[in-house]
Amino acid sequence: MKVEKKFALIKENIESACKRANRKPEDVTVVAVTKYVSTERAIEAFNAGIEHFGENREEGLTSKWEILEGRPIWHFIGTLQSRKVKNIIDKVTYIHSLDRLSLAKEIQRRAKTRIKCFVQVNVSGEDTKHGINPDEVIPFIRQLDSYTNIQIVGLMTMAPNTSDEDALRNCFRSLKEIQEEVKKINLDYAPCNELSMGMSNDYMIAIEEGATFVRIGTALVGE
Repeated sequence: MKVEKKFALIKENIESACKRANRKPEDVTVVAVTKYVSTERAIEAFNAGIEHFGENREEGLTSKWEILEGRPIWHFIGTLQSRKVKNIIDKVTYIHSLDRLSLAKEIQRRAKTRIKCFVQVNVSGEDTKHGINPDEVIPFIRQLDSYTNIQIVGLMTMAPNTSDEDALRNCFRSLKEIQEEVKKINLDYAPCNELSMGMSNDYMIAIEEGATFVRIGTALVGE
């Protein structure tokens, strides 16, 4: 199936999920995860009207950014090594994987404009997942008050790889609760209005629980 048709189907699903949650579909941004697809497929996705693209490796982001001449809005969604920040920082608008102070320091040092960052939270507590512990989120964000090149726009998590809907909802709901706690602090540099959660298999559940950014690969651009 062509990306255009897949995108139309996903938008219908988003509308349905938003209707169930009494939300507006325009409040949900689809990030096309292009890490496993060719540059040709990425071009097809851009021509289908997708504006936000996500990559989890520096090499993939750089190559597709050059082919697409920087036209989409780029998101770095994977674990980011501090030494690679310099290679991607002038190409991305969003980083979804801020999870340690050493990375924040490197973003602060390298960025020429303010970068919109999501703090990655390991809500599920799985050893295979990256991110900081839920109880460390607020102390971590408080440490960033002097980092003028970083804006904490929200929180990100990866749900367990399961078909258990209750487990997925609990994960997404927990991140929403942490987000609300951050918002109560009312920090200028950390409005934390966004939630990056939900992928191809669970994005509708994530939206029902408050996701504002969903990262969709397989269901949108294919393997």
